[in-house]
Amino acid sequence: MKNTMLVPMLALAVILPTGAQERRRDDDRREGPGRDARISREVRHELVMLPYYGVFDNLAYRVDGDRVTLFGQVTQPKLKDDAAREVRDIEGVRAVDNQIEVLPLSPNDDRIRRAAYRAIYGNSGLDRYSLQAVPPIHIIVKNGNITLVGVVANEMDRRVAEIKAKGVRGAFGVTNNLRTDTRG
Repeated sequence: MKNTMLVPMLALAVILPTGAQERRRDDDRREGPGRDARISREVRHELVMLPYYGVFDNLAYRVDGDRVTLFGQVTQPKLKDDAAREVRDIEGVRAVDNQIEVLPLSPNDDRIRRAAYRAIYGNSGLDRYSLQAVPPIHIIVKNGNITLVGVVANEMDRRVAEIKAKGVRGAFGVTNNLRTDTRG
């Protein structure tokens, strides 16, 4: 899949005038906010495009120059490895510190995940979030504890998601780390 993406990008590089290619290479070598912003956009894109990334996973990152640190929790070890590999392939990234936690296998946690998903995304006020490719409310379950992570439109949605998660039978506790969208 990665090779397929490289072909159009290489063809585009051939078409660019020589001066434009040199300026682009200089921008990539130059340190500063422009390069960090470009790397950050590319890291985000690569992470959300991972095939196994879903509502029960949480991925986050930090860009420090040419170093990217990955954080979060995933239900499958393959996702952790794929995230690091894809980020490592981004031009300008020299090192990847993969601190993603693989959640323990647990049939009870799986049951809680499914119940929390039904409770949250089955709610008539929150069901609109389920229509997105990667739903913005991530449900992380570890040892019977639920953590909600992501971004919702307003404080009411944030509170409703928490109330629905607290109603999940068998869950020991709920931590609500949902943020509200500040773009208005």
